Amino acid sequence: MKKKELQSYAGRSKGELQKELLEEHEKLAKLRFDLAAGKVKNIREMRHLKKNIAQLLTLLKNIK
Repeated sequence: MKKKELQSYAGRSKGELQKELLEEHEKLAKLRFDLAAGKVKNIREMRHLKKNIAQLLTLLKNIK
């Protein structure tokens, strides 16, 4: 996630962040399934998804 995207997430509500987090988890699950089936060529995408999930979780943790 780029710095500008991360800053745009900071202004969102907790519900919107949770929805985005759920979507990222779904993408990661689909990517893992496709990897097992041999359909994925870009494995780095998994790393980016995991990083995005971690950043979203950090934002959610800091929202009161």
